[in-house]
Amino acid sequence: MKIDIHTHIMPSVMPNWVKKFGYGDFIHLEHRNCKACMMKGDKLFREVEENCFDASLRIKEMDATTVDVQVLSTIPVLFNYWAKPGDGLETSRFFNDHIADTVAKNSKRFIGIGTVPLQDIDLAIVEMERCVQELKMPGLEIGSNINGKNLGDDYFIPFYKRAEELGCAIFVHPWEMMGEQQMQKYWLPWLVGMPAETSRAICSMIFGSVMEKFPKLRLAFAHGGGSFPLTIGRIEHGFNVRPDLVAIDNNINPRNYIGKFWIDSLVHDEKAMQFIIDVMGIDHICLGSDYPFPLGEHHPGKLISSMNFSSEQSDKLLFTNACNWLGISLPS
Repeated sequence: MKIDIHTHIMPSVMPNWVKKFGYGDFIHLEHRNCKACMMKGDKLFREVEENCFDASLRIKEMDATTVDVQVLSTIPVLFNYWAKPGDGLETSRFFNDHIADTVAKNSKRFIGIGTVPLQDIDLAIVEMERCVQELKMPGLEIGSNINGKNLGDDYFIPFYKRAEELGCAIFVHPWEMMGEQQMQKYWLPWLVGMPAETSRAICSMIFGSVMEKFPKLRLAFAHGGGSFPLTIGRIEHGFNVRPDLVAIDNNINPRNYIGKFWIDSLVHDEKAMQFIIDVMGIDHICLGSDYPFPLGEHHPGKLISSMNFSSEQSDKLLFTNACNWLGISLPS
């Protein structure tokens, strides 16, 4: 069994919200000469393959790489946190309905998690409730910051409180990487910025007492936890030597929170995989591939399978931990 917690999907057709709302960089998809083009207004943002929106093709590729279940989430550029709240709610509902419909048609192969307009906490909670209670989604995907606001900010406390009450799992994905405009060359925002951005999210939630206030909140972070596992020693040392700067909202050692959240396995390197297991614990790492994008693991789980794990250890990494994070029973 393989459950891939980190895959992205988008609808093949979506409204041109730039024309409808009259502002912004909302994405829509145009199909041109056998190419699918993600458009920001009238400008090409990215070409995508059919597996980004064609569920039947996804299933064929899942079969080819022996992936049993994909957890579907939206592409981070579609979060639309910068939009007016009501417009952000409309686009979130559209993407959530699409994911729910995709899951309903292929319930043995897909699990869906939603997106919510976190620029407005009240609307975000309303849509989270709809995702969990009506669309039967076990969780949500959120960005690593919301319009520059760290996830440990008190602004988000009502959202986390309701998520814990609902038993809603949260998958944190980096986006809008800090320093992105200063390192456009060489694809550095994705190679350097994303790992740092993920660590930013983890640290802000630890130091902001989110994990302390909401111990039952099931959090997972993309890309092997980014740079957090490698820098926890530095983070802990900073906490110890400058508590006046670091421990101002939470006086508990950040290392104590290891084992209280999950990360995915997307590290691309055997030594890195062994390292995150040693640091984070084998019970809190889930298979994640970032399908269908180039920077992901093209054969999900191949790295895990290539290493000398016992059957019990492999099962944890490939599917058991994913079920525990999502709060679901093992699919039959």
